[in-house]
Amino acid sequence: MPPSTQSADPHRSDVPDPSAASAGGDSNSRRTAPEHTGPDRPGADRPGSTRAASSGAASDGAALEGAALEGAASKRTEPGRPGSQRPSSQRGDPAPVDPGALDPDRLEEVRVQASAAIATAGDLDELAALRTLHLDGRGAPLALARRALGALPQSERVEAGRRHNTATAAVRAAYEARLAELTAERDARVLVEERVDVTLPGTRRPRGARHPLSTLSDHLVDVFVAMGYEVAEGPEVEHDWFNFEALNLGPDHPARSSHDTLYVDPVGSGLLLRTHTSPVQIRTLLSRPLPVYVVCPGRTYRNDAIDATHSPVFGQLEGLAVDEGITMADLRGTLEAFAQALFGSGLATRLRPSYFPFTEPSAELDVACFACRGEPARQPCRVCSDEGWIEVGGCGMVDSNVLVACGVDPARYSGFAFGMGLERAAMIRHDVHEIRDFVDGDVRFGLSFGTGN
Repeated sequence: MPPSTQSADPHRSDVPDPSAASAGGDSNSRRTAPEHTGPDRPGADRPGSTRAASSGAASDGAALEGAALEGAASKRTEPGRPGSQRPSSQRGDPAPVDPGALDPDRLEEVRVQASAAIATAGDLDELAALRTLHLDGRGAPLALARRALGALPQSERVEAGRRHNTATAAVRAAYEARLAELTAERDARVLVEERVDVTLPGTRRPRGARHPLSTLSDHLVDVFVAMGYEVAEGPEVEHDWFNFEALNLGPDHPARSSHDTLYVDPVGSGLLLRTHTSPVQIRTLLSRPLPVYVVCPGRTYRNDAIDATHSPVFGQLEGLAVDEGITMADLRGTLEAFAQALFGSGLATRLRPSYFPFTEPSAELDVACFACRGEPARQPCRVCSDEGWIEVGGCGMVDSNVLVACGVDPARYSGFAFGMGLERAAMIRHDVHEIRDFVDGDVRFGLSFGTGN
């Protein structure tokens, strides 16, 4: 301590703090009273009274300390108050040892009661609770009897232990037997409630069928791909130039009227739903180097009312070949192979003169009726209406104006084009009388053609 704090003060006295004594009750925790030199300190106005005041304060402090200790002790032992001492049973202390618990009659009574209770257990949970109550719990009678062995004289412990072990073994055997019974009952119940017949066939969702038009289109495309053609596709919303002007259809052509063509807003934009797949041929000539051999399948649209033979939406397949030295003979040979792939081999074909703005000369392809073969003995025929021929589609040599519009020199290159409606070909091939059957969405319609899986 620094020297300045060691100087004697005639008015200083060490007085215990009553509040510290009452709170802690420990004499070592008493603090030195603060130094008072003011006139309000008792005895400060009387000379020579310092020692007497200090002695009186010490006596008062000791009295307060003793009262605090007694109060703390009374709080710890007063029952019913928070923090008071609890009975031994509330603290989880073991029950008193009862040597009489090992009496043969009492052990027999405990065994009988425990065995009877275990035998009446209704389920595994109840059995587990009874095991704790009668056998393994801290308060179980057999557990209390086991603790009483230590209180017996040495000469009685062996026999008492033997009796206790016999009773415990009997109760445990009853428990194990009931456990086996309840476990077997539970397993049998689970087998019944959660039974799954693995011999039943699985629930299978029937698969759909490919549409006959898709099947026919893929078949015809494969025929032309085998001949060296490529597949070309284009947008269904087309521009007027690709759909009409580039194909040599003038501004006054009836096909450009809204009575036949579905135009797309805004008015005057020149956009429309393509009326044929011929615009794909124009795009191909503009984008691919020559020579060109393409087949163009796709969906087309026209402003037609639906009936037995007409639909505003229908499929088309068109072909185009542009190369040096192409003639009508090449067109005739190509269509011959196409007709055989569509209707079978051995059928005659003919080219009947016709007119199309984008081909010159133009023709209609007719195929001998595959049902009656044109023989009167097989008529009347519903397929060809007794005519002996079936109209399949149009064809011809590509008009020179179309080649010029696509930047192709007609003096060097020539070509042919052909097209057909897929619905008409499918109706002829499968003897379907209503074009609406193709768009009704009935999966059974496709299954009838063997196109289901």
